[in-house]
Amino acid sequence: MPPKRKSPAAAVPAAGSPRKTRSMAAAGKRGTEAAPAKAAAAEPKGRKRAKKEAEAPAPAAEDGGDVVGNGKRVIVEACTQCRQFKIRAQKVKEDLESSVRGVSVIINPEKPRRGCLEIREEGGEVFISLLNMPRPFTAMKKLDMDEVIKDIAKKIA
Repeated sequence: MPPKRKSPAAAVPAAGSPRKTRSMAAAGKRGTEAAPAKAAAAEPKGRKRAKKEAEAPAPAAEDGGDVVGNGKRVIVEACTQCRQFKIRAQKVKEDLESSVRGVSVIINPEKPRRGCLEIREEGGEVFISLLNMPRPFTAMKKLDMDEVIKDIAKKIA
């Protein structure tokens, strides 16, 4: 005998996440007991959590607003399949932000391509582009990252 079909109301998961856990499925079967639990989880508990929420938005707005207004943004797209990409992306970010004033470096604002290391200006010039590199990523490892960073800093400044 096939299992019973679920009602359409129980099939729709919470608006925040497409995942459906066992506890969410059990709450749907219970009915009204799920509503108070969701309301309690939505509001922060305790003084410390409220304090963190109040502090968090202010610094992010200052950094983002300041840099976008009078600085340049550099995007580093680095593949996530190997740690070597992450190491190089972090090095580019740290060195560019320390050497050039008013530059904001963003690592992987979108899902990166596979085997890719690309450094570009937002909506503009591409400084370096290594695409579809097979393992062991020899083209990337042969790069002298210090020289690449110096060249990018000269072009930006």
